[in-house]
Amino acid sequence: WFHNLVGNLSQKDWVIIMTQGFQLTPHMFLIVCPFLFLAGLIDSIAGGGGLISLPAYMLTGMPMHSVLATNKLSSSCGTALTTARFIKNGMVSLKLSIPSVAAAVCGSVIGSHIALMLPESVIRQILLFVLPVAAFFVLNRRLFKDNPDDGRAPDRRTYIVASASAFLIGAYDGMYGPGTGTFLIIAFTVFARMSVKKSNAQAKVINLTSNITALTVFLLNRQVIAVLGLAGAACSIAGNYVGSSLVMTKGAKIVRPVLLLVLAILFIKIACGR
Repeated sequence: WFHNLVGNLSQKDWVIIMTQGFQLTPHMFLIVCPFLFLAGLIDSIAGGGGLISLPAYMLTGMPMHSVLATNKLSSSCGTALTTARFIKNGMVSLKLSIPSVAAAVCGSVIGSHIALMLPESVIRQILLFVLPVAAFFVLNRRLFKDNPDDGRAPDRRTYIVASASAFLIGAYDGMYGPGTGTFLIIAFTVFARMSVKKSNAQAKVINLTSNITALTVFLLNRQVIAVLGLAGAACSIAGNYVGSSLVMTKGAKIVRPVLLLVLAILFIKIACGR
C-alpha cells in the first residue's frame, strides 16, 4: 500500500509535501543557514539557541506557525546530535534522566495551562526579576562552580533537586520557553551540585524530549517546511558538533561566558517587549 502510494506521487506532489506550497527562494537559505549554525553552537554550550534561530526563520517571511514548526525540526536534529555525543562520552545519567524528563513534561503541561490564564505581560515582569537572579548565580563563583565529577551514581538529593528543577523550569517552558536550557544548566549546577558538563548533558536530554514532542505535533498538522528546515538542520548539527566539543574540552570556562550572553540577550528581548 505504501509503495503504491509513494509510486503514484509526482515530482510536483513531493515539492508540495516538502514545502507545504510555500514559495522558497535562495535568499531564504542564505539567511537561515549561517544563523542556524550560530544558534546550534550557542545552544550546545549554554542553551538559548532559539533566541537566534527563531528570528532567522521569521526573516524569511514564513507564516508564524511554520516558523515555529520548522525551527523545531532543525533544533531537534542539532540537539539530538549533542545529546548523542554526551551519552557516548558517559556524561548523561540515564537513571537520572527518566524522572527529570517525566517531571519536565508534567511541569510543561501545567505551565501551558497557566499561560492560558495569565497575560503575557505578567510573565514578562516575572522574568525581569528572574533573569538578574540567574545572572547572579552564574557570576558568583562560589555558587556556580564546576563541581568535581567523581564518577559516583547520583544520590537521593541529586534526584530530588534535579526533578524539582526540571518540573519548575518545565512549567516555565510551557508558559514561555526561551532560555529553558540555560535555566536547567544553572539549576543542575548550583542546586543539584552536578558538574557543568553533566548539567549541560542532562539539560539536553530534557530539551530533546520537549523538541521532539512539539515537532511531532507540528508534523501531524503539516506546518513544517521540510526543505528549509532540513537545510537549517544540517547547519544546526554542524554548530552543535563544534559547541559540544568545546563543552567537553573546556567545561565551565566556555559555558559561563556564553550563559551570561544568553541571559543578557533574553533580558534585552523581554525588556524591549519583543
